[in-house]
Amino acid sequence: MPLIVKICGLKTPEALDVALESGADLVGFVFFAPSPRNLRLEAARTLGERVKGRAGKVALTVDADDATLKGVVEALKPDMLQLHGVEPPERVTAVRTRFGLPVMKAIPIAGRKDLARIDQYKNIADRLLFDARAPRYATRPGGLGTPFDWTLLKGVDPGIPFMLSGGLNADNVIEALRVTRAPGVDVSSGVERVPGEKDADKIRAFICAARAAEAALAAKVSA
Repeated sequence: MPLIVKICGLKTPEALDVALESGADLVGFVFFAPSPRNLRLEAARTLGERVKGRAGKVALTVDADDATLKGVVEALKPDMLQLHGVEPPERVTAVRTRFGLPVMKAIPIAGRKDLARIDQYKNIADRLLFDARAPRYATRPGGLGTPFDWTLLKGVDPGIPFMLSGGLNADNVIEALRVTRAPGVDVSSGVERVPGEKDADKIRAFICAARAAEAALAAKVSA
């Protein structure tokens, strides 16, 4: 199955175009005010129209209410909703039912005990995203540029598609994929020059490295 590469936290037409032209499968847009990647609805509408079907659009929200989600869906017209807060399983089910869109649920990982949450969501969400658990002082749950211990995912099969996130960049994504065999990778801060400002060269380098890792792993399997 082809590796899914997601570039998240896009805010400008220039960065979006680089992600699309470099072959990103998913492009993510953040709707969470404390984040330096937060996007206003009018900007989201413009960027969403610019995608023109070249990649899947993912709307990231954090414990958003229905009114907020409705505004995001109407503006961006996403292909998937990413719930990155502490949404319980029943909330994931309610969002999926009300908006009729696939849902990716983020699960923060710091230790083996966090993997227990997989069972809570694997029959409810359409996809899981394993991200590093934010420290207690953090003002947002993701995009902090910190990886977790990837060996925790060795041999883990949630039974549904999942993505690896948290501190990924062009220098470590090959090793991350070698360890986890994740079918998807998601990057935000790892392709930025400063928080919230994407770097075109880093986007290209990340996607290139991820594709190289995909090819190497495929060759190893077929050898």
